[in-house]
Parts: sequence; C-alpha cells; structure tokens
Amino acid sequence: MTDRIVVVGAGYAGAGTVDSLKDEVPDAGLEDDVELVWINEEDYHLVLHESHRVIRDPSVASKITVPCESMLPDWGQFVQDRVVGLDTDDQTVELEAGDPVDYDYLLLGVGSATAFFGIEGLREHALTLKSLADAREIHQSVREAAADASVADPAQVIVGGAGLSGIQAAGEIAAYRDEHNAPVDVHLVEGLDEVFPNNPDDVQQAIRSRLEDAGVNIECGEFISKVDDETVYLGGGEDEAPEEMPYDVLVWTGGITGREELENTDLEKDERSRRVFADRDFRTSDDRVFAIGDTALIDQGGDDVAPPTAVAAWTAAEVAGENLVHAVLDEPLSTWTYEDKGTLISVGDEAIAHDIDSLPFGTFGGPGAKFLKKAAAVRWIASISSLGRGMSAWSDM
Repeated sequence: MTDRIVVVGAGYAGAGTVDSLKDEVPDAGLEDDVELVWINEEDYHLVLHESHRVIRDPSVASKITVPCESMLPDWGQFVQDRVVGLDTDDQTVELEAGDPVDYDYLLLGVGSATAFFGIEGLREHALTLKSLADAREIHQSVREAAADASVADPAQVIVGGAGLSGIQAAGEIAAYRDEHNAPVDVHLVEGLDEVFPNNPDDVQQAIRSRLEDAGVNIECGEFISKVDDETVYLGGGEDEAPEEMPYDVLVWTGGITGREELENTDLEKDERSRRVFADRDFRTSDDRVFAIGDTALIDQGGDDVAPPTAVAAWTAAEVAGENLVHAVLDEPLSTWTYEDKGTLISVGDEAIAHDIDSLPFGTFGGPGAKFLKKAAAVRWIASISSLGRGMSAWSDM
C-alpha cells in the first residue's frame, strides 16, 4: 500500500519540507511506498526575504525564484493550483481548478496573508509585499509616481510598518530613487516608538541610522487610523485631529494573519488570526495534518510560539520531513524547538547584523554584515537547488 504525502505551499516551509523528504524517504527505503504531491498556486519557490530587491530592479526576480519541478524527486508530482479548502474527514485538499487531492498525511505550509487590523481604507488603498507580483507592482507604482512628479513637487511614498519587510522595502525604494535620480520622498511610518519594535536599542539605532543615511523619513509613535485615496491619517481621537500625510504610493507591511482558505477548516486555530495551532512535532488537532511556517502557531512552551520568520520555517521544515516519514512508519515523532540564530537586515546596499549565532559580536554593519546577508540568501537557494544557482544570485543580494 502506498502512502500519499501532500505538501501545500512552496514557501520556505513547503520547499524546505520537500527538500527534506528527498533525503528522508530514500533513507527509510520508502521510495516505492510513498507518493509525494506538492501543490502551489505558482510554479516556483520565491525567496521571500529577498523579494524587496525586485522593487528596485525587477530583473532580480529570476535570481530569487526556483522552479518547483526542479526540486521534485522522481517519486513526486507537482500540481499548480490554488487550495481553497480542506476536508479532514475525507482527507482531501480542495482545489480551485482541479479535482480534490486525497492525502494520507498532509503538510500545510501555505504561509500567511497581510493583516489590515480593521483600519478604514487600508486594504482598499495599500500595496502589500507578499509575492513577486506585489514587488513588481510596487516598482511600477513608484516609477509612475516619479514620472508624474518634479523636484519642486516630489512623489510621496509611504511605507507602513517598520518591521523587517517595511525597513527593507523603504531601503529599496530609496535606492531606486537615488539610482534613477527620481523626485521621490520616502517615509517609513511605525505606530510604536521605534523602528524594528521590541528589539534591543542598539540594533534599532543602527537601523535608524542607515535609514536616515539613505534619506528615509521616519515617523514613529502614531498608528495609522484611516486611509483614503490621497491621505494617510495618523493618530487622532475625540479631542485631537489626526496628522495628515498625503501620498502617491502606500505600501503596507504592518502584520500577518492566516490565509482565508483555512478559515472554514475544522482544525483548531486562533480565531482572530486563523493561524493553525500545532504541537512541537507539528501535528495539529488532526493527527494526519501537520503545519509549519507562517501558517502555524507552533507551541514552544508556556505562552510562546515560534516566530513567523524565514529561518524558523526552513529549520522546522528539516524536522517536518523527518516526522512525515516517521508518521508513515508509525514511529515516534521528533520535536522541534526554535533557536534564534540572529537577524540580518538590508537597507538598500547596506546591511545590519544582530546577534548572529556563533559570532562574538552584538550589532554591526559594514562589509561583514553585507557579506552575511548575501551568504544567507545564497546558502538557502543552493540548499534547495544547486550551488551554481545560489552563486548566480550573489551580486543581486
């Protein structure tokens, strides 16, 4: 009897799990006993933490995408389609265009959607940065706004949210402006009191310094309260008028939530965010369904869950592949604990490194940080494809 493992999603979680299965299944001697079906809406894996590079230069897209078919083992099948539902009773994944796909074991790695937190007008007027198409749209919107602007009346580009995505997006928009001598003002807006919130002061100040050097205007301390087609409103209340910021392009990177296709499943999930609860072995409330990456809230003990980061997803994926094979063999599952290996952030052509695992430094920039940022991207691409493909991306990272 053949067991079918279905992996949904081709982000770090999905691609990493497929890569892990390529080793785990043969090591267990199961090539003739396991069928792999990999489902994703696009036919490529996107190195999402480098997608901001496309804002400045759309040609970088070819360097940060890897065809899914090239990552599949001989005993695997790729299905390009959008998952629209899940029936855990019938053990089927429902697709938008194709027939339902049966599974014996399922790995959910569908990623996350952008959270708009009910802010009036934000969803309707803001661009997001969750896909290659999003990055291209930001590029085109900034380009068109700059073409219609002048030095006396520059285009106003606002990036909402000063986490990793917002910082890196603002840095690339500023770099595009400088490379093309475009009349553009770049603003980074954060509701909390500092960029890169809830992190140590030294890394916050290092990032702020790089942003200011890049000509990014930083607005912290007031949340976006409303958006219309011309203006972002900050703060305000019963006795205070909000601050008004006119804009030509608005990019929102302020938070994540679960994907809508999981909303009506009977898996236990956080009702507010739709993210699925998973144990440290990645099992959900259904023993045949596993979840990792942004899709999941993976228990880390107490009230802690694993962070929704690329590093967390790809390190979890290594264990997820192993556990799917253990499940097929009816063997005990391994548990996974997230280990913080540090943070790498780019601001245009500059970079900041913070608390990098095994290095005796705290926060630093310069060539060393830039090298590490490039190396992290290259290493990931090489690990799921080839060293040649990874190295070809070096100059664009």
